[in-house]
Amino acid sequence: MAGSNSILPPELQHLAVQPSTNRKASSDLGQDDFLELMLTQIQNQDPLNPMESGDFLSQMAQFGTVNGVTELNKSFSALATSLQSSQALQASTMVGNSVLVPSNRGELVAGGEVKAAIDLEQSTSNLSINILDVFGQTVRTVDLGSQAAGMTKFTWDGRDNNGQPVVPGNYTFQASSNVDNQAVAQPVYLYAKVDSVTLSKAGGEPLLNLNGIGSISISQVKEIM
Repeated sequence: MAGSNSILPPELQHLAVQPSTNRKASSDLGQDDFLELMLTQIQNQDPLNPMESGDFLSQMAQFGTVNGVTELNKSFSALATSLQSSQALQASTMVGNSVLVPSNRGELVAGGEVKAAIDLEQSTSNLSINILDVFGQTVRTVDLGSQAAGMTKFTWDGRDNNGQPVVPGNYTFQASSNVDNQAVAQPVYLYAKVDSVTLSKAGGEPLLNLNGIGSISISQVKEIM
């Protein structure tokens, strides 16, 4: 009787199964393992009822799909790791600089000022800013007049409506614009200094720890000074 390899197609004769002396101690089915199992199946099939070529190709295609998905997942994992490292590096370079972030509450230090911006979705005939203290009392109202759509920047010098310096501390900024004769609240952005960076152990976005504001994700930064 011919050897067991005789029923293999000629093009697969050189792939006959040989005893493995270096098996992986793993539950994963790799490409070599798959080919070995396929060849074993071919060698031990019933000669009177051999595997159809379509069945063989179907199994190969299934393995190719699974193997392709596995490789794709590995590629995405590597890309995610690379992006996280890039974000961490970018965040570290921001320490000591000021960034523009969405926040309506900022800190005024003695003799200092607060820089802010209003993001207008559409132009307005009048843009006004109300600055409130910790008790909710308005200490300063700033009228910026007509403004086009986009970012409108302004600086508060830390003085009240009478031109007197206010007490250092936290203040709230409220912006409204006149649109079709109606007052519409507008989002406020403040500049704040980056004191430090917190990296997520779970692989999330780095957090910037901002002076007077708190922690905020790096993706929320609109501008770096």
